[in-house]
Amino acid sequence: MDVDAGHGAAFGRALPASTSQETSFTRRLRSLLSFQSNDDDPVAELVRTHRSIHASADVAIVRRSYQIAESMHRGQFRKSGDPYITHPLAVAQICAELGMDTTTLVAALLHDTVEDTSYTLEALQGDFGNEVAHLVDGVTKFDKAYYGKAAEGETIRKMIVAAGKDVRVLVIKLADRLHNMRTLGARSTASRARIATATLDVLVPLCDRLGIQALKRSLDDVVLFHLQPDAYARIDEHVKNRPGWDDYLSDVSHQARIALRRSKVTAEVTPRPRHYYSIWKDTVAGGHDVPLDLPRIAVIVDGPDTDCYAALGAVHGRWRPVAGRFKDFIASPKNNLYRSLHTTVVGPEGRLVEVLIRTKTMHRYSEYGVATSYRYPKVADEPPGADQLTWLKRVLDWQQDTTDAAQFLDSLRCDLAEGQITVFAHGNAYELPSQSTPVDLAYELGPRQGDHCLAATINGRLAPLGSPLRDGDVVEIFSETESQADVEPNAPRGPRKEWLGFVKSSQAQMQINRYFDERNEPGISIADKVRLGRATIGLTLRKHDRGLASEVPLRRLADELGYPDLETLLVAVCERSLEPDAVVEQLIALVDHPD
Repeated sequence: MDVDAGHGAAFGRALPASTSQETSFTRRLRSLLSFQSNDDDPVAELVRTHRSIHASADVAIVRRSYQIAESMHRGQFRKSGDPYITHPLAVAQICAELGMDTTTLVAALLHDTVEDTSYTLEALQGDFGNEVAHLVDGVTKFDKAYYGKAAEGETIRKMIVAAGKDVRVLVIKLADRLHNMRTLGARSTASRARIATATLDVLVPLCDRLGIQALKRSLDDVVLFHLQPDAYARIDEHVKNRPGWDDYLSDVSHQARIALRRSKVTAEVTPRPRHYYSIWKDTVAGGHDVPLDLPRIAVIVDGPDTDCYAALGAVHGRWRPVAGRFKDFIASPKNNLYRSLHTTVVGPEGRLVEVLIRTKTMHRYSEYGVATSYRYPKVADEPPGADQLTWLKRVLDWQQDTTDAAQFLDSLRCDLAEGQITVFAHGNAYELPSQSTPVDLAYELGPRQGDHCLAATINGRLAPLGSPLRDGDVVEIFSETESQADVEPNAPRGPRKEWLGFVKSSQAQMQINRYFDERNEPGISIADKVRLGRATIGLTLRKHDRGLASEVPLRRLADELGYPDLETLLVAVCERSLEPDAVVEQLIALVDHPD
């Protein structure tokens, strides 16, 4: 069953619904990838998709990257038995359907080569340049055999830091996970549940924060398929058996067009059916025995933002609006670039109908988020004042304040799990997790304001520091100044441990923990150990009046010593499980006597 068909989702087949269909899908995929003798162009579909969006794209480099990936992965197979190259090719195809640029497609095709083959990052950099190397390195995982439980947290931290320089790292990672989720059938039940849960906890909300709803819908549905198979089957049966559904939506759309024309609003009106996960979520939230699936249409206005409100008036003039079901995400956009008007009306036959109203530009950003500027590089203007990476910048700030990988991952999960509110302070708007307090806001203003927060007013009234904030609140933070500290040198200073009992943001939690951890021995992250290990080898080489022009000899030494990569060897040097002098002696011997 193709869960995306007719549900507004993208990227072709979302998941196999049965073993027999999975076998059929695998056969078609093999044919697509030219593992049958009658097809000699395995990247034909990828090139067609890419050129349909970027007509002047350089597909020669795409073909060359495929050839290298296929050569390096040759002889490797997935758990399903398929040649491994089917995976990076499928990941690149998902990126192409998103509308990503050529560089992203090249990196997607090569994204597992450094991790799973003998192709080194330095060789990749020499072949395809710094941009591609950065993207591939950003999605390359730390080795679990060497880093143990810290590997997952440190890998995600590395990916987030890399995305701070180039957000395409996250786009490739999300495409990678989507294809892995679609092909989980070859894994055990426990493994499927573990991977699906991790996807739901981190990658689905991450996709939402980046605003890529076209990709999130597919991830949502495939997660539901693996975690709630019975619920998925019920919704699937419901969707297949909705008598008169298409006719009803066609009638609603037709009547909406008439109302819009009468109001002189130019707009396209289309049915907007929900995807499976959305139906399931509303069904569970409302405690319904049968799937709750309200008819829904989208009104895409061809005009300025103000025409959206004119369209809203036309719709409300045609059908009675339902009280309490109107939301204005144009005046108050979400922090992931989503802008739209939402309303529910009593439509034909007395049935409730949901209506989404937005401009063409809003629609593009609602579908593709951070990918919009790659899909529409010449026509997509960013919404005024929008910054789709606000959340990512905040994570980059607080990740520096924790050295424990497990704590970082837990904080990231909490941050992603929370809904978002917008509050106003000192003339600026700030995005915070739901139920945040004035202390959370103080740390958002800066570490010093947080550490020395004394009091706060909410909407002009003095309030306890632990008071939950609501969307739209106007807050003023009062912090201890340096002059006050001079006047009252013995007064209590710094954060209170009890604040940890009510703060919601990871920024606040990290800063408070940092304040108290500084009284203990500070920790050190794997990334820091890599830097220290590299610096230690450099200093040791100086004692021999030597230096390194490149890291090739170091990578060769790491391979000879049995380490999975250079970074792991550098960590071993930092931790003194390898003595720097011994490493340097072997390194000099390797350079001076390469045979």
